[in-house]
Amino acid sequence: MNSPSKDSVNRREFLSTSGLIAATGLTASGLLASTNAFASPLVRPFSTPETLVKTLFDSLSESQRQAVCFDWDYSTKDRGLLRTRVANNWNITKPTILSDFYTKDQKDLVQAIFEGIIDPSWHDRFYRQFKDDMGGWGKGQSFAIFGTPGSERFEFVLTGRHSTLRCDGNTQEHVAFGGPIFYGHAANSDDEGTDHPGNVFWEQALAANGVYQMLDGKQRKLAEVPESPSESAVAFRGSNAIAGIPVSELARDQREALEKVLAKLLEPFRAIDRQEALACLKAQGGLEKLHLAFYTDEDSGGDKTWDNWRLEGPSFVWHFRGYPHVHVWVNIADEPTVALNA
Repeated sequence: MNSPSKDSVNRREFLSTSGLIAATGLTASGLLASTNAFASPLVRPFSTPETLVKTLFDSLSESQRQAVCFDWDYSTKDRGLLRTRVANNWNITKPTILSDFYTKDQKDLVQAIFEGIIDPSWHDRFYRQFKDDMGGWGKGQSFAIFGTPGSERFEFVLTGRHSTLRCDGNTQEHVAFGGPIFYGHAANSDDEGTDHPGNVFWEQALAANGVYQMLDGKQRKLAEVPESPSESAVAFRGSNAIAGIPVSELARDQREALEKVLAKLLEPFRAIDRQEALACLKAQGGLEKLHLAFYTDEDSGGDKTWDNWRLEGPSFVWHFRGYPHVHVWVNIADEPTVALNA
């Protein structure tokens, strides 16, 4: 496959900006007011995350680049291909965002990049997760840049506890979100109990359980799986047997409810990444190629509100682990030969 052209990257940037404005209804003044990071002279109104990654890259000193910038295919013996690695608790580089290693403008740029890849309606919820899990934005997070921003192939990766997020400018072929991502939250303790009070992502599980409640007895037998897989086992299985009930066996109203669950899963992310994920799903046959599984072995409180569940297809995995607190692993591509580095 040919790499995307600069025109396609620019088109993505335009769509990202216009999609953000259309989705939020923000005016120019409203967008300016939506983040303190725009107070930085390096962050211009309507700058896309991809543009900001290049601005950040250009601002880095040589010593900073040596610490956080890597070749596209950089790998290590213990972590493999670093760019595509995903984990529930890790730092891709040593300097944390709020450390003295970066200038104030650079810290503002990183925050603006993050806010650009997350839907504005979810900013406060992510900041709450950062506070609960890392003491606040930037305190336990680090980033890396792969390739050369502004060229045909580059990626920004943000990591920390319960976080692996990416900004790739659509330069990573075949995959959604620039590669596998992770999000999670331990709201009050590592064991949140039955109701997960304060967990910003638990509503996704409640929506999926709403679909379970719509299933009849025969369907529930197909959907209930007795043993949860390893949560990080989200490599694609292609046409191999996938656990759970095939979406093709759901009634129309059940499929419509599941479509709403998928929309809720995608809701935290910017419009262009949502669109890319849906395009990847369409390429593998659409929603009807997925299976829905509810794992019965780790039901917190024994209430049959399933904590652990998964949507999976040939090259689509959205694994929600809600026990003892929320971990969510996401891996989506347009075909199943894309390898995972976890």
